[in-house]
Amino acid sequence: MVEKTTIESFLAEKKLVLAGASRTAHKFGNTVLKELTGKGYKFHLIHPEAKEIKGIPCYASLSELSGAVGGLVNVVPPEQTEKLVREAHSIGIKKIWMQQGSESSAAIQFCKEHDMDVVHGECILMFAQPQGLHKFHHWLWGIFGKLPKSQAGSHLS
Repeated sequence: MVEKTTIESFLAEKKLVLAGASRTAHKFGNTVLKELTGKGYKFHLIHPEAKEIKGIPCYASLSELSGAVGGLVNVVPPEQTEKLVREAHSIGIKKIWMQQGSESSAAIQFCKEHDMDVVHGECILMFAQPQGLHKFHHWLWGIFGKLPKSQAGSHLS
């Protein structure tokens, strides 16, 4: 299970990279982009083909990024996540959020072996100032003891 401090540290970063935004409006990566941009996060987007999405320039790979970023949010298939965490490591990105469904055991293991903070198995929208359904979901998980805990055992609230 992911520790509370790892999630808090990731969410404290306001300049992030998002892999998984789509030119198709109704994809989950676009929901992450919209919701977190509305909460003050700034994004660089990774997309292998698009030049821009929602007016934000896209980069074909992490190696093309200009400027420092605090972390990488992955909303892509697991095999793409594996490639992205290796790229992230090579350019010095140390914080990775693998949105549910994007994680793979190989990518998680790579992060751990290379001293990268990794969040997996969690929805970023449940923890980044949750609203609506995500706020309710966060509350439910708290009741059932499913929220990440600090090493001391207190829940992330």
